[in-house]
Amino acid sequence: MRIPAWTPAQHSQPDDLTQAILERRGGTYLNLDLALLWSEPVARGWNVYLKNIRTGLSASRKLCELGICTVALLTGAHYEYHHHAPDFLKAGGTQAELDALNRIVKGNARETITDASLGEIEKLVIQYAAQMTLDVQVQDKVFGALKNHFSTTEMVELTTAIATYNMVARFLVALQITPEH
Repeated sequence: MRIPAWTPAQHSQPDDLTQAILERRGGTYLNLDLALLWSEPVARGWNVYLKNIRTGLSASRKLCELGICTVALLTGAHYEYHHHAPDFLKAGGTQAELDALNRIVKGNARETITDASLGEIEKLVIQYAAQMTLDVQVQDKVFGALKNHFSTTEMVELTTAIATYNMVARFLVALQITPEH
């Protein structure tokens, strides 16, 4: 990590904040938390916002995690992929789909995807996430095709998950935050 790992001795934070983070994380800080805790407003906002993105959305958890994994691979955010690939599998994704995603991002994930290991919706989610991540602009044909499968709420939530994890990826990569061992 490009910055020192946060400790209470170096920079104290309010107990309610540190306890909320520990509660969300199951009792142990992640390396990401040890960077975020250098700033109370950032850590506090991140903890609440990301908790909602991770657990409060009605959109398909599997498809949100697929979008997040796409962002992680395209941005080189190994930490993000390390944490979200298992979540994708827990949400009903398969290793074959992750293998396909890894093959696709080495090519051109922005364009039509033909890998037979993926369903139509999964292909569209990857393409959508790739265009959001690499181009910012999303082609009307991709948005329209995806919109045919989702409600407006689901479109907003999927887009938010992908956009949020683009932010996370940039934070992780810039500060060179590595996965826990």
